[in-house]
Amino acid sequence: MSELTQQTEKFFRHFEKYINLSDTLKDELLKRISFRTFKKGELVHDAGKICRYSYFIEKGIFRTYFIKDGKEISEYFCGEGEWVNSPRSFIQRTTDIYYIDAIEHTDAFCLHVNDLVYLFENFPEMERYSRLSMGTIFGHLIERITSLRFTSAKEKYEHFCLTYNDIYSRIPLGMIATYLGITQETLSRIRSEK
Repeated sequence: MSELTQQTEKFFRHFEKYINLSDTLKDELLKRISFRTFKKGELVHDAGKICRYSYFIEKGIFRTYFIKDGKEISEYFCGEGEWVNSPRSFIQRTTDIYYIDAIEHTDAFCLHVNDLVYLFENFPEMERYSRLSMGTIFGHLIERITSLRFTSAKEKYEHFCLTYNDIYSRIPLGMIATYLGITQETLSRIRSEK
């Protein structure tokens, strides 16, 4: 079995966690996805442009961030088996504040917004997939808001480690610090207390 075939099978297994994936839907997905490799540090999406693709990470990590007062502020991270795009830009087809970059060598499947719309319109199970898979993301966002508002720096870091337990050790400390809203020195102190 070729490497791309193995990657495609992993991609399909992700969908099958949520829906029954018919052969017809598999064929349509294969027609509509492309596969890309991004180098470490490569810009995947520029905030000045409309986000037209959603990326499913097969291997690697993407970071979504914005720039405030010349400083990059990490908003969230996505690792293997997760989708990433700039949500408002992708859905509303307008620019917004978010950039996406690869923080390590990353392989991803790409799906154009028009192809996603076609899949939603022609395969009702895709609507179900979207609803069920988005539930996890909304839960994560609510937890993040609660953590930012009501917890100490140490508790924020512990929550971060739980949330990103598969990838946090691969994320640079400066990016983690901006995600948590604390200085890198504070983060280093918290980590040394463990």
